[in-house]
Amino acid sequence: MLTHPTLEQLSELRLHALARAWRGQQDDPSLGDLGFDERLALLVEAEWSDRQNKRLGRLLREAKLRITGACLEDLDYVKERNLDRSLVRQLAGGRWIEAHHNVVISGATGVGKTFLACALAQQACRLGYRALYRRAPRLFDELALARADGTYPRLLARFARTDVLVLDDWGLAPVAETDRRDLLEIMDDRHGLRSTIWTSQIPVAQWHDHVGDPTVADAICDRLLHNAHRIVLQGPSRRKQKTTEG
Repeated sequence: MLTHPTLEQLSELRLHALARAWRGQQDDPSLGDLGFDERLALLVEAEWSDRQNKRLGRLLREAKLRITGACLEDLDYVKERNLDRSLVRQLAGGRWIEAHHNVVISGATGVGKTFLACALAQQACRLGYRALYRRAPRLFDELALARADGTYPRLLARFARTDVLVLDDWGLAPVAETDRRDLLEIMDDRHGLRSTIWTSQIPVAQWHDHVGDPTVADAICDRLLHNAHRIVLQGPSRRKQKTTEG
């Protein structure tokens, strides 16, 4: 029997899932009627699925999503929310990421903006893209620390490389001069090259006033909005309801 040497070779090749599936085939007499090609296909599928699952797990850990269990399948499409099912289905396919488009989600507190943003980022990870979640207030603190310790260019480069950057809860506090410059740097690096998911309680029409500097506001909004899919969530706070969606 060549089972043991073959298992050792599969282990050295790091084909661990294939090895487990092979042992499973040997213990399952019902597979004896399958031809060589069919059994080989099952082994390859087992290894491929295992690697895909490990990659997804790694991408989700790196994304650091605020709501780790958020997924598009759990979205609630009740009429009062104003959530377009056809648009979500379109976004689920990932073409917007390939085209480097953005998604802007606005609405009052508690309507599910963060859940939707995290669900879209999770779907991006399922499609093999790298995502990264940041709350706007903490992002500005992180950038300030990076500027102080000399890692600012490296941090900007990380944001620039990320396929889908989630910027959540923008507009909760006044925008300082350094915050304006940081946002412009980030959006300029990503414009036409990567995709951004941006959530805010502030309606888009009020963004210029909130940014404060008209020139910088024009530059930020132009880079974010000109190719953005806009979602305005409505309805009562989801936090007061018992639902699978947070």
